[in-house]
Amino acid sequence: MRLSKSTICIIVIILFHAVGLAGFLVSDLRTMFLRLVPFHLMLMLAVVAIAHDGDEKRFWLFAVVAFLAGFVAEWIGVHKHWIFGDYTYGATLGAKLFDIPLTIGVNWFVLVYSTGILTRWLGIRNIWLRVLLGAIILVALDLLIEPVAIRFDYWTWTEGHPPLKNYIGWFGLGAVLLYLFERACFEKQTIVAPVLLLVQFIFFGILQLVV
Repeated sequence: MRLSKSTICIIVIILFHAVGLAGFLVSDLRTMFLRLVPFHLMLMLAVVAIAHDGDEKRFWLFAVVAFLAGFVAEWIGVHKHWIFGDYTYGATLGAKLFDIPLTIGVNWFVLVYSTGILTRWLGIRNIWLRVLLGAIILVALDLLIEPVAIRFDYWTWTEGHPPLKNYIGWFGLGAVLLYLFERACFEKQTIVAPVLLLVQFIFFGILQLVV
């Protein structure tokens, strides 16, 4: 039986997150798997790109815009402390430019794109309700990510924990990028990106409970 492109992408998402989760939970493997985090993020970018149906130019244009917006916002956050609070990035997310991991822009794109597709799948007709719900979803995911990120040296907060300002920043930047996503007018997509978002909720939720 021949598997569809979407099915293969979903299998890859679930498989690599399951393996990554096991690697994070087994202390003897954790150091090696932490080094693989940047490659995992790039793999998820590839999966999302492969699964996308429609105008590739528009897809990559939005990807570049989201990457740059996320990267610039993080630069302002790290160096000026205006958006998210006072924090610095560790080594886990890989190579940095101006003290900001290059993969952080990739992550912003993947999360916003996946959230945007999810709100379309939910059948919400009003664009502003989709943007609002999407921004709330992104903040909810960050609530799960933060303790794990601090534990595994993704980033660290000067105060030892993220301030309220961080979540306001996530909501604001997420809403702006989701609005731009809506303006891109992507065709109806497969369930692949929403599955990725759901798997990320499960992945970080389990790590927050167990580690």
